[in-house]
Amino acid sequence: MSARDYFKKSVLESFTSGNAITADFVISAVLAMVVSIILGLCIYFIYRHYYGGVIYNAAFAMTLVGMTVLTCALTLAISSNIVISLGMVGALSIVRYRTAIKDPMDLLYLFWSISIGIIVAAGIYVLALITMVVMVVLVHFFSLKKGIGVLYIMVIHYESNQTGAEITRLLGHQKHQIKSRTMRGEKVELTVELLSRQGSIPVADKINELDGVSDVSLVQYNGEYNG
Repeated sequence: MSARDYFKKSVLESFTSGNAITADFVISAVLAMVVSIILGLCIYFIYRHYYGGVIYNAAFAMTLVGMTVLTCALTLAISSNIVISLGMVGALSIVRYRTAIKDPMDLLYLFWSISIGIIVAAGIYVLALITMVVMVVLVHFFSLKKGIGVLYIMVIHYESNQTGAEITRLLGHQKHQIKSRTMRGEKVELTVELLSRQGSIPVADKINELDGVSDVSLVQYNGEYNG
C-alpha cells in the first residue's frame, strides 16, 4: 500500500468511524488531564516561589496551569483523529498572539507548560517527571545567580576636572564600568554601571557631597536600558 492510499484510507476511516471513543482512550485521556493539572499546578507554585519581580502577576501564573491543560487536550485531540489534526493546523495557523513578554523568564515558564502538556498527552510520564526535576534545578540555580548582586546605572552631572578625578577615586572602591561620558563645555554627564552586593550604593552619597557635583541619579538596571 502506497503512502497516498494509506492517507486516503486513514481519512476515510476517520469520517466513517464517527469519532468513536473507546474506553481505553477515555481512561488515558482522563489520566493525562489529571497529571497535566497536577504538573501545571507545580509550575504555578514554582513560578510564585521564584518570582523575582516587584509586582507578582497572578493572572499569568494561572495561565501556566491553563496552558498545560489545554496543550495536553489539544495534543490528545490531534493524536486521536487525523481529520481533527488537519483542522487544528489550519485553525492555529491564523491565530496571532499580541501579548508582549517583558521578562525572558516568563517565556521560559510558558514553553515549560506547553512542553509538559505535550509530553503528558503522549503518555511519557517518566519524561514529564524528569523534565520537571531538571527545570526546578535550573530555576533554582538561576535564582541563586540573580542573588549575587544588584546592578545600578548612576548618572552624574559635574563640573571641573578636579571633581572628575575625585569621582574616579571614589568609584575605584566600587565594582563599576563607565558606560558614557558626555561633555558640554565645562559641564560633564557621566554614566556608570555599578554592582552592589548589599543592595545599596553608599558611594552615591559621597559623590553627591563633592563640590562641583550638580546631581546624582541612581536607577536599578534590569537590561532594558541602553547606555
